[in-house]
Amino acid sequence: MTNVQFLSILPSGSEWIIILVVILLLFGGKKIPELMRGLGKGVKSFKEGVNEAKEEISKAKEEIDEPVEKKQ
Repeated sequence: MTNVQFLSILPSGSEWIIILVVILLLFGGKKIPELMRGLGKGVKSFKEGVNEAKEEISKAKEEIDEPVEKKQ
């Protein structure tokens, strides 16, 4: 899928306003900060998991490459 096709799927300015109003009506003004806080914690946890996976992959790669370097 090209970038232009992907951008055509995203809502435009007026659609974002309607979405925000619906969210405000469904959850109310007091619950939105709690929802955003939970969303932030979820994103932080996801990023930490991705970083841990990258570290494990790089350690495994170093372990695989290390014996080859010693033999030469």
